Amino acid sequence: QVQLVESGGGLVEAGGSLRLSCAASGYIFSAYTMGWFRQAPGKEREFVAAITYSSGTTYYTDSVRGRFTISRDNAKSTVYLQMSMLKPEDTAVYYCARKIPGGNYYYDRLRYNYWGQGTQVTVSS
Repeated sequence: QVQLVESGGGLVEAGGSLRLSCAASGYIFSAYTMGWFRQAPGKEREFVAAITYSSGTTYYTDSVRGRFTISRDNAKSTVYLQMSMLKPEDTAVYYCARKIPGGNYYYDRLRYNYWGQGTQVTVSS
């Protein structure tokens, strides 16, 4: 069965850095586009970043572009989110997800069908 397990969350000061990891199992990792989403208290779950399975093309939401970097290691079946220059507004539970094949809807949470349990990221001011 498909399993996605996030790790690496924690408490960090504004301006600091943190790297999240998502370990995948139960499927051919290299054949699927993967994404990161986040959800802050009282807000909708929103798209953060995605990386394709084919070319490794990356996509980012405007608020994190230039600060966050998504990457993947197919040999380790792991996707990463390197977060730098963190801001208090980045505070949220971060989730990794596997995309449903087909279409260029990388930003749409409805186009992902498997999700991890989430990891908390808290940025203090």
